[in-house]
Amino acid sequence: MELIPGLPDDVACDCLVRVMYKQFSTVVSVCKGWRTQLELPEFHRRRKDTRNIQKLVVMAQARVEPKEGSKVVKYRITPVYRLTLLELDTGDWCELPPIPGFSDCLPLFCQVMSVGSDIVVLGGLDPVTWEVSPSVFVFNFVSATWRRGSDMPGVRRSFFGCASDSDRTVFVVGGHDGEKNALRSGLAYDVAKDDWNPLPDMARERDECKAVFHGGKLQVIGGYCTEMQGRFERDAEVFDVAAWKWSHIQESFLEAAICPRTCTSGDDALYMCHGGNVLALKGTMWQAVSKLPSDMCNIAYVGTWQGKLLVIGSAGFGEPHVAHVLDLKEYRWTKMETIEQYSGHVQAGCYLEI
Repeated sequence: MELIPGLPDDVACDCLVRVMYKQFSTVVSVCKGWRTQLELPEFHRRRKDTRNIQKLVVMAQARVEPKEGSKVVKYRITPVYRLTLLELDTGDWCELPPIPGFSDCLPLFCQVMSVGSDIVVLGGLDPVTWEVSPSVFVFNFVSATWRRGSDMPGVRRSFFGCASDSDRTVFVVGGHDGEKNALRSGLAYDVAKDDWNPLPDMARERDECKAVFHGGKLQVIGGYCTEMQGRFERDAEVFDVAAWKWSHIQESFLEAAICPRTCTSGDDALYMCHGGNVLALKGTMWQAVSKLPSDMCNIAYVGTWQGKLLVIGSAGFGEPHVAHVLDLKEYRWTKMETIEQYSGHVQAGCYLEI
């Protein structure tokens, strides 16, 4: 059966790869053949090869509410988070459908990861009871639907590091248990199989560590042990996924004992924001490559894509969050337009291509 009556299938595929992601759920409901095409990995590779991909950032972002009858914007002392989406090429913002069972808000301090055309939301604290949640939810952009994944096994952990290989696996490392004991353990979640597997233990406990996937390996940066309680370490460990083992500890990976949450992986380097600068790891040394814009004192989210760096932050506590993009070749900043509805604090986020 022809994909589009009267057209060769290769021409029909050329038509389908030009569909915008917001129309995916409508397209897959038309017929079985169209659904099959959009669910194939080859479909997404063809979109990328023909430059029809859409570059998106999905964030757990605080809801902003204007006061009735006033232009004054209200930023809650205790934020209520929902998933928002920023289209990087157009600058358009929108809100994703709520997670079933969390229609009012997301779990606090949850992690948000991208795997292929899926968004994975892991863990966090129940916004009502403040109990640690092992929950996993997966949003598929092709069908525009949520499904419940298998809960994170083992000890209930919070403030863990989390990274994705962008292909099929999410890695969870460190954090602390219900007694505030920092953890050395880690897990790997195969999203397609909905299957969890344990990682070998890290050499050290790492509460509030940062995990990034860079150069085909999992890098776990900083954090602190139980006895340190908030006093961050400078070291890092690298997990070789192919060999399924940890390498030696890099003792002075960071230049200072700071929270590493702004670390992110770029095409050719790691980047982070600290001391009013954007820093890049060149070889074994962190180097300042650009000053941060003056309205970016508190950094909430940092991400990279195709030679660009996105930084979202605010001028101070309770101030609206804004977004700036740094060209990593010319080191020139461009400010993105941010409407008030999407100027709340960003708790977590991830980049993906659809």
